[in-house]
Amino acid sequence: MTATIALVDDDRNILTSVSIALQAEGFLTRVYSDGETALKALADNPPDLCVFDIKMPRMDGLELLRRLREKQLTPVIFLTSKDDEMDEALGLAMGADDYIAKPFSQRLLIARIRAILRRTELSQGDQAGAPLAAAGELARGRLVMDTARHRVTWAGLAVTLTVTEFLILETLAQRPGIVKTRNQLMDAAYQDDIYVDDRTIDSHIKRVRRKFRQVDPQFDAIETLYGAGYRFSEE
Repeated sequence: MTATIALVDDDRNILTSVSIALQAEGFLTRVYSDGETALKALADNPPDLCVFDIKMPRMDGLELLRRLREKQLTPVIFLTSKDDEMDEALGLAMGADDYIAKPFSQRLLIARIRAILRRTELSQGDQAGAPLAAAGELARGRLVMDTARHRVTWAGLAVTLTVTEFLILETLAQRPGIVKTRNQLMDAAYQDDIYVDDRTIDSHIKRVRRKFRQVDPQFDAIETLYGAGYRFSEE
């Protein structure tokens, strides 16, 4: 079935251009210019995935996500500005699936949408007991990554990562002990010709560590090599 994507942004140029790009890729789209208008429509008729701007009039994206999460678990990607690091962290903590900083590449957004929809489809198949193809697994000590379903466990405990965080961790874990530069991690996580500054990668690493330390306060498998980059240490 064709997936329906809901776009909520007060910038009509973004709504129009992203909607056209998604439709060209075979998606159905619904557009809303503010959170308050979107809330009732999304609650009454949930789409397959939502893309929210954080800063909007009447109801911002964070409040829209909070209200939506009271009723459903529709995947959500946030669009943020480069200065919204605190809002990004709060949004992810509230259950957003990923975020993309403006200005953004439409190809990147479409790739993230496809990855999240695929992950959701596989998850629903598991819950329904439907037969699934064997997924690739990446095991490094206490870390196990299901690369098909974008699932992660540490010592048997689930760790929920966004698509971007998953790709960064996967890149590090594929070659334990090998230092990956920020540029290499950018290439793995964004896979597009867009500029991402060092602070963005550092912020992702901080969030990944924070999530693992919620299940294991002693987690220290991701090492920082100042001036060089990061590496995964397999125990």
